[in-house]
Amino acid sequence: MILNENYTLSNGVEIPKLGLGTWRVDDEHVADAVRAAVEIGYRGIDSAQAYGNERGVVEGVRTSGVPRDELFVTTKLAAEIKDRAGAAAAIDESLEKLDIDYIDLMLIHGPQPWDDFRGGDYFEGNREAWAALEDAYQAGKIRAIGVSNFLHRDIKNI
Repeated sequence: MILNENYTLSNGVEIPKLGLGTWRVDDEHVADAVRAAVEIGYRGIDSAQAYGNERGVVEGVRTSGVPRDELFVTTKLAAEIKDRAGAAAAIDESLEKLDIDYIDLMLIHGPQPWDDFRGGDYFEGNREAWAALEDAYQAGKIRAIGVSNFLHRDIKNI
């Protein structure tokens, strides 16, 4: 059954093949959605700073009845954050909102801010944001890092 299957990332971390996406589920209702998903077998839960529901996601994780180390929590750095210090602060803010010891996977949500999506190049800013993710990974705050919505040229830049 696909709910029990994982992929192995390049650093050896296993990620569920199927996860619950929480986009457009507000903070007030997302805990119920997370608990229901975990109850039927989901082990991957996806959130993002831009969704505004990280607190509710972790409430659902905590009250699901499944140990934290059996759940895979993903969140995303807001696409608007394109500097190392801002990204480092945002990572710590997500850890605080999620109130967990580590994030399983954190992604840069987009190569450009949403109001300029597929507009200008933000190469320097993405390198800065990536460096902050690397710092957090090295510090053990994040188990794996990556990108979302990036084109090949954006990935090559990093």
